[in-house]
Amino acid sequence: MATAFRTTRRIEFADTDMAGIVHFANFFRFMESAEVEFLRTRGLSVAMIWEGMKIGFPRVSASCDYLRPIRFQDVVEVTVRLHNLGRKSVSYAFEFFKDGELIAKGQVSSVCCLVREGHEIESMPIPPALRAKLESMGEA
Repeated sequence: MATAFRTTRRIEFADTDMAGIVHFANFFRFMESAEVEFLRTRGLSVAMIWEGMKIGFPRVSASCDYLRPIRFQDVVEVTVRLHNLGRKSVSYAFEFFKDGELIAKGQVSSVCCLVREGHEIESMPIPPALRAKLESMGEA
């Protein structure tokens, strides 16, 4: 199994709802933030210039299952793993832990796209050198 990338986040007051727990939608922001940090460790991003092309990875699917609540000032560990690497798409698996206990798990899938002038996008195969960097993400 691929080695997980780990990052932490302290829950801010603005992340919580009127019940004092993290609003469900914020988990999607947390996953995106962890993904960006994960990619940065390999010199990548969800939007970048690659071999002279402007490419991006817009989301096509996202899900999250909530197991336990988290609250203001809790410190949460988020793990990220490369879940699936297709010809044009990439999926990441996320797990959220508080004090070693699994509190949520999610998944995000994105498609590699060429970004043209006017911000028009067209799906494209993941370039070979970029694919190699993504494939190496699970290696120690």
